[in-house]
Amino acid sequence: MENNNMNLTLKVWRQKNADTKGAFVTYKAEGISPDMSFLEMLDVVNEGLIHKGEEPIHFDHDCREGICGMCSLYINGRPHGPKGAITTCQLHMRSFHDGEIIVIEPWRAAAFPVIKDLAVDRSSFDRIQQAGGFVSVNTGVTIDANSIPIPKVIADEAFNSATCIGCGACVAACKNASAMLFVSAKVTQLAMLPQGQPERWSRVQAMVAQMDAEGFGNCTNTGACEAECPKEIKMTNISKMNNDYFSAKLFREEGVHEHASSGE
Repeated sequence: MENNNMNLTLKVWRQKNADTKGAFVTYKAEGISPDMSFLEMLDVVNEGLIHKGEEPIHFDHDCREGICGMCSLYINGRPHGPKGAITTCQLHMRSFHDGEIIVIEPWRAAAFPVIKDLAVDRSSFDRIQQAGGFVSVNTGVTIDANSIPIPKVIADEAFNSATCIGCGACVAACKNASAMLFVSAKVTQLAMLPQGQPERWSRVQAMVAQMDAEGFGNCTNTGACEAECPKEIKMTNISKMNNDYFSAKLFREEGVHEHASSGE
């Protein structure tokens, strides 16, 4: 090694699309600086592949600041890699050592079909949010933000739920590929606020129904989702969502149907 740079062996999942079989392909990553991010390391490998006339490894990325969640990768058996509470783009190569073998895979879930190589289609999350992740607002004169007092403890908890970036690590970590942590975070952040009350009971039913329609599995209650979430979303959101769901089904069904039929 020179200047503490590392030589690594990568076993990367390559797959043309969701309809074809994939396989691991071995690549050498040489002269990798420990200060590189994981995505920068992949960029270096891709530059070498392009130089040799080979097709580069396809993977998603956007902000590279741990905000968008696009960089999701399954690294050595863990979503986003060996460090906790970070996304793949925030993972640096100093977390590995010279000569290490690194296995890189896409999210493994039927509801996240492979687009190509390490990139998967997570539009199922978009459809879940579109099913009920919104609030009723009056258009026109802007309402003073202080006109609806919200206790700080409630505001803080709602904000903590809202920090979910929809990366899908919870799904990848769950042996049933459950999206309960994601859906519950989106349901709870609105259910806790006054602005989210008009659709509260229809929202939880619509989003859970869409989650099931997308093919996500049931919650395993093992806590793997919370353990691997880069934003440390809590499983208490699942309890709150379940409470709202059963309340809607048992006691609010009529009101939900009236709300839906009125178009409000």
